[in-house]
Amino acid sequence: MDAKQKQRPVVEEDKVAAEEDRSSDSGGEYTSEDEGTEDYRRGGYHAVRIGDAFKNGRYVVQSKLGWGHFSTVWLGWDTQKSRYVALKVQKSAQHYTESAMDEITILQQVAEGDPEDQKCVVKLLDHFKHSGPNGQHVCMVFEYLGDNLLTLIKYSDYRGLPIHRVKEICINILQGLDYLHRQLSIIHTDLKPENILLLSVIDPSKDPIKSKTPLILPNSRDKSSIESAVSRLNANMGRETSAAKRAILEREGIKMGSRSTRQNLLASADLRCKLVDFGNACWTHKQFTTDIQTRQYRCPEVVLGSKYSTSADLWSFACICFELATGDVLFDPLNGAYILHFQDHLALMMELLGMMPRKIALGGRYSRDFFNKFGDLRHIRRLRFWPLNKVLVEKYKFSERDASELTEFLVPILDFVPEKRPTAAQCLLHPWINRIPCSLEPNQAQETQNSQKKRDKDEKEAMEIGMRNIAINADTNTANSSKGLKAITPLSK
Repeated sequence: MDAKQKQRPVVEEDKVAAEEDRSSDSGGEYTSEDEGTEDYRRGGYHAVRIGDAFKNGRYVVQSKLGWGHFSTVWLGWDTQKSRYVALKVQKSAQHYTESAMDEITILQQVAEGDPEDQKCVVKLLDHFKHSGPNGQHVCMVFEYLGDNLLTLIKYSDYRGLPIHRVKEICINILQGLDYLHRQLSIIHTDLKPENILLLSVIDPSKDPIKSKTPLILPNSRDKSSIESAVSRLNANMGRETSAAKRAILEREGIKMGSRSTRQNLLASADLRCKLVDFGNACWTHKQFTTDIQTRQYRCPEVVLGSKYSTSADLWSFACICFELATGDVLFDPLNGAYILHFQDHLALMMELLGMMPRKIALGGRYSRDFFNKFGDLRHIRRLRFWPLNKVLVEKYKFSERDASELTEFLVPILDFVPEKRPTAAQCLLHPWINRIPCSLEPNQAQETQNSQKKRDKDEKEAMEIGMRNIAINADTNTANSSKGLKAITPLSK
């Protein structure tokens, strides 16, 4: 989204097109067509090729990671520090440059507040400008991470992950959000599975380090390796017809191997992750636009044109949590005209969560487009209410207990009143997700989890003994520890 505001219908047209292909600047696997050739012009993309060098030869392009409507992203080799990096090359038009500079300012603030790299947010390593035939492009260099959560969901065959693994991921997401919201007053504004990356790839054979992929350097004499890499790149960049695009998920399923192989890889995957792609991020006190969030993860206040804050990210988080647990998106509104699209989205919300409070329904700039003066939808007369706990049991075959516990966690985060939603820190202390004493701060919880994974077997055993002793005491203190928190109970119909 451009830094400058546009009229909503124009923005929505652009965003729906972008969201249908669900591409992003974060890297990982993509199911959409490539970026095409139309925007390789003055003010647009820079034509990057395998083996190209940036910043006086420091960063050498190895392969393509992905693309977005602002930029292309490449796997690069840092010749100075001998490490892989992700190189993001922005379009060159002035408004893309301004947007990139805003992103860099936010990323620098994020990095400065996390010197020990414990906050579950991506690290900006470097930035510079690169001149090319299409203009001057802002380039950002990030730590190289792994697959995004959408790829993880694909490995589950869209059937969802085991609940204990969903909790592992949610802890990392919430840790990142707590850091952004509470310490930096930053709103991500585009939280979705594609913008959350695992620290490593799910399939080790796709890891350039573990697979010992030969490096491509500008002075390399091995022309065959370069030609082979370019050939693979061109194959990946081939434009798809509409019919071929519909078959992409089937081809990806074949590429990922048999179902048993995928399940084994999934079971052994390291699920530590980081929040990425701050191209649309802003501060609570300095917001660039009212049109934020990818449609499936968009909160009601944004749909209605009301004010938003950090709680908008929590709504998106709840949608992601549901998607990880079930394999399906929580709200998938119909494509179509502006009114139809947003009315359907609002109807889906109310069918799941109950009627929207009249004050909220009528409190936005666009409320009159969707609601009459009584707070009823103008064009959708009949709602079919299906509360979340019943959806989980009846559609996704959850046990009554699992459905009830997940519902008690998610429904308060999906409150129509933004101010009533729990914060990320409060979510980390909720019984559904909190697996260590409530007396510990969220950052201490994350530190404990990381240390348990890094230490050797003997230290792990000692840690587990200590944690069991603490847990005994915590059981007696839980009530006192939670008195100061927002009451987290399901929204009643």
